[in-house]
Amino acid sequence: MAAAEARSRSDMAGRKLYIFAAAVETATGLALIIYPPIVTELLLGEGVSGTGLALGRVAGFALLSLGLACWPSRVEVGGKTLSLGAMLTYNLLITVYLLVLGAGGESTGKLLWPAVVLHGALTLLLASMWFRA
Repeated sequence: MAAAEARSRSDMAGRKLYIFAAAVETATGLALIIYPPIVTELLLGEGVSGTGLALGRVAGFALLSLGLACWPSRVEVGGKTLSLGAMLTYNLLITVYLLVLGAGGESTGKLLWPAVVLHGALTLLLASMWFRA
């Protein structure tokens, strides 16, 4: 009995740690999406500008999606998993953001439009999986 109780306490502590880690990554991702310079200033002592802002936001999308994917509840709700929702979130956000960057004519490299097409296609395919489930 004592071993089972200790294992249960250990599992609960592990779950709380996992929730904390997911919350930290989600919050950091949101902060990077909203205003990357504050995160880089607080973490690295310097802000970012120009293409660093764009890359900071892309990193924010990834961290937000990681936080969502790692949220402890792995329960399927009508066939929809958090990991599918996280991947859909990331691809939707990155597609829209890259479109905005390209439409503004700023920060456009050779792979910008192929990346928009790739992430747009993935968004549509993942959304069809989400709504089919």
